[in-house]
Amino acid sequence: MYPNLKSIGIEVPETIERYSLRQEAANDILKIYFKKKKGELFAKSLKFKFPRQRKSVVVNSGNREYKEITEINRSLTHVIDELDILTKKKHTEVDVKKKILSDLRHLEQVVSHKIAEIEADLEKLK
Repeated sequence: MYPNLKSIGIEVPETIERYSLRQEAANDILKIYFKKKKGELFAKSLKFKFPRQRKSVVVNSGNREYKEITEINRSLTHVIDELDILTKKKHTEVDVKKKILSDLRHLEQVVSHKIAEIEADLEKLK
């Protein structure tokens, strides 16, 4: 059971607690969180990067204008279907403003950590 999850290396899908999905540039980032085991301080998580599929769509058939769009990877949709079954997640409409603010906060954290890492590397050079 759950062949798509097993294909990405998840041997015991029943230990999955939740997941998150976000878009970053030309990739979709799937993060899977597992149930915390007794004695663990933090729950284990795995991150997967799926490239988005590119597609050309006709914008104006008279002028033969095309626009390139990206869409979710087909294999990722199968993985998400299995994750929804496991987590019994209901598909709800996401508040766009909350999602944008969440993505912005995440980006702020990533940038600040990277700046600190670069500054630490600079200190080593002194």
